[in-house]
Amino acid sequence: MRTNFRFEFRNRWPVLVTIAVLALIGGVDYAQQPENFTWAPYDEGPELERQADHPNPRMRFRLINSHYLDKNTLWTPFDQELATFSEQRYQSLKPLILEQDIPSLQRSVRAGRFSYEELVKFYLYRLRRFESDNDRSLNALIAINPDVITAARGKDRALAAGHEVDEFSLFGIPVLLKDNIGTSGMPATAGALVMAANLASDAFITRRLRANGAVVLGKANLSEWAYYFCDGCPLGYSAMGGQTLNPYGRKQFETGGSSSGSAVAVAANYVAVAVGSETSGSILSPASLNSTVGLKPTTGQLSRYGVIPISSSLDTVGPITRSVTDAVILFNAMSGYDRNDLAMTLRSVEAGLVLHETSLRGRRIGFAAGIDSEPLVRTAIEALREAGAEVLETGLPERELPGFGEFLGAEMKRDLTRYLEDVADPAVAVSLIEEIVMFNSADMESRAPYGQGRFDAMVASDYRAEEITAMAAAIRAAGAEVLGDTLASQQFDVLLSLNNRHASLAAAANFPALTLPLGLRSGGEPVGLTLIAPSYEEQTLIDIGLQLEGLLAGRAVPPGYQ
Repeated sequence: MRTNFRFEFRNRWPVLVTIAVLALIGGVDYAQQPENFTWAPYDEGPELERQADHPNPRMRFRLINSHYLDKNTLWTPFDQELATFSEQRYQSLKPLILEQDIPSLQRSVRAGRFSYEELVKFYLYRLRRFESDNDRSLNALIAINPDVITAARGKDRALAAGHEVDEFSLFGIPVLLKDNIGTSGMPATAGALVMAANLASDAFITRRLRANGAVVLGKANLSEWAYYFCDGCPLGYSAMGGQTLNPYGRKQFETGGSSSGSAVAVAANYVAVAVGSETSGSILSPASLNSTVGLKPTTGQLSRYGVIPISSSLDTVGPITRSVTDAVILFNAMSGYDRNDLAMTLRSVEAGLVLHETSLRGRRIGFAAGIDSEPLVRTAIEALREAGAEVLETGLPERELPGFGEFLGAEMKRDLTRYLEDVADPAVAVSLIEEIVMFNSADMESRAPYGQGRFDAMVASDYRAEEITAMAAAIRAAGAEVLGDTLASQQFDVLLSLNNRHASLAAAANFPALTLPLGLRSGGEPVGLTLIAPSYEEQTLIDIGLQLEGLLAGRAVPPGYQ
């Protein structure tokens, strides 16, 4: 029997502490808890055998659940709190919370329909409800903040004491962070077992979120090491969190990556909003494949300090939400100048976005040749034209990004080493890529079941600083030549693409991008329309995206997660 669950001593302490506490206080009345709210490992063998025939090689999974995470440890600390949160109350809150944007949630709190504490409990209850069910679980989370209910109560007290809350504020709103973002009280693991002890302090954006009143719900699963780890492995897999699954087609559709858990959690209404990170497609890909909104900002608009890196030249963080409005609110709550991030400039201080009442009339919009073979794209183009936009097809010059993969490896080898030396918790037992490879090699089946090909390549590489600088310049020039020249020469406000098809070009040129839900294909797979604009033109993306979102209404709730 293959259960794919290994409960090692390092994982026992949360459960042992919980058992001790429950013994002291008399335990929990489990008669109030539905039986199926306890997760149990199971034999994955037959499931994996069926998956071996999937036409997409990346969907031929070798495991579903993590060998290291007992999912019961996610919600056991809240058993007593949730014992008084009934199924009846959960059902009564669904129409007030599911698919609602932040302004709607804030209005409901202000009207007394529910409190911030109840909002958090709703999401915890929903998480436990689905994630304890092996037929519906999505493996979207690695950790839940043990102080999340206490934090929400604090927001309720502040509100009762007269604190004024704008409906466009993140105050009291639960936020999920990708598990490569430093968050005090929880490890930042990048999905890797070797980082399980990385109790690093808050990243700059985490501090900004807390300062703006956000309630950190927990840490999202991701493609391990932000998908710069193994060659051709499944998107959304990590040793710490297991295999993230797409709610629109569990084990049928890819989740996208590497911000897989962030997008899946938002899509399934496990949380109000989430933060992802992108080097080349890691927000755009999962957002588009999970019918969510994803904003990949210009590198330097939001701080990356305290985020486990791949490339200091290309990395950025960004919002994953169910609406453009929420993306703006989340972006603004993270923004601010950070002197520790050398990519930031004084221009970055002016990064706040505005929800304008604008029109599409007179906008000049290009779309990449070939994307209109997708029927949903043709519908979007027609809607734009009917709204008064000038929409034209454009070819993109064929231009390779010179040594793109090698460049990412060279920067990661340098930048991850710096992170391990300067930012990571001293309890992390490695400081070099070579040591991570050795750690995984001691138990490849559990720690790296798909291999660690990209890390092996980094060990073998040896680039000098000047070589890395030259590679960065060449890649930036190539991206700017293709996208920049196309947008400028044809005077396009934005360029339309499909899903993350041109994400590498946008990354290379350092152009921001916004992906919007287009709808579902006939087989149920989500499709995203991606808008690309010149550097620092996030406001243009928002202005056009907000109007286009209203025209398309493409966001779809995943079947079975209503």
